[in-house]
Amino acid sequence: MADIDNPAGRPEPTIYEEVQRTPEFQELRHRLRRFVFPMSAAFLLWYLLYVLLASYAPPFMATKVAGNITVGLVIGLLQFVSTFAITTVYVRYANRRLDPAGAQLREMIEGGEV
Repeated sequence: MADIDNPAGRPEPTIYEEVQRTPEFQELRHRLRRFVFPMSAAFLLWYLLYVLLASYAPPFMATKVAGNITVGLVIGLLQFVSTFAITTVYVRYANRRLDPAGAQLREMIEGGEV
């Protein structure tokens, strides 16, 4: 049933839908994607390289670096190091670029500016 304020009978947009349309939200989403997509691609390529080397270059991966430590073991351990490094870089990026913008959006929502 349509009313005077909403003649088409469409449901009123939720606060989240209204926030989603703001330029501030779009910019925050753009900043997040600008970090997450390239970093995810880089990590997946790095992991794929490890898997391909393990599958197609076993003699190389079995090359001893020092004692019983092989190239494969070093690269495998570097996967963990890179995961922690990416996490650290993301936390710094979020603290500097995402959290302030998110706080500003929250203040807009709580202040009824949306």
